[in-house]
Amino acid sequence: MKNLIYLCLGLSLLFVACTPKERTHQNTSEIDSLYTEATEGQEAPDFTLPAPDGKSITLSDLRGQYIVLDFWGTWCKWCVKGIPDMKAYYEKYSGKFEILSIDFHDDEDTWLKAIDSYDMDWLHAITDEESGQQLAELYAIQGFPTKVIVDPEGLIVNTTIGEDPAFYEYLDELFGEE
Repeated sequence: MKNLIYLCLGLSLLFVACTPKERTHQNTSEIDSLYTEATEGQEAPDFTLPAPDGKSITLSDLRGQYIVLDFWGTWCKWCVKGIPDMKAYYEKYSGKFEILSIDFHDDEDTWLKAIDSYDMDWLHAITDEESGQQLAELYAIQGFPTKVIVDPEGLIVNTTIGEDPAFYEYLDELFGEE
């Protein structure tokens, strides 16, 4: 019964994350609110995944700076639609945070082509079926994209499900508009 409830909640959030309507903090669902409260303030679970250069990238090695974990896939139209905004904010607050985009459900060739095609000039990693399932459970990923902001001490400070302008508003609050 518990698994059925989680499945229903997960499917609900997946549909919310994949819809085009814009949501703000004031309009997020009660489920999103509970999800955010459950993760903020907790230490971000550590992981090691393959990077495009064939080496590995480990989250804990990035401590000392703000990190945006961008859980995405090329098959997710809202993930791809959000890339220009990610690029703009990465440039706007250059040096104030790093992005680690973590690809789910793509093969390596598709992933590498997407990084090049979309000119995503930040850190990248890819999951396989096992690591993707583990990360989805560790970070309670309910839809794509999901963006998690980790502070320099390794604590989760914000989670946003879906391509939501509230994520960028949070970055403006965190780093101050220029």
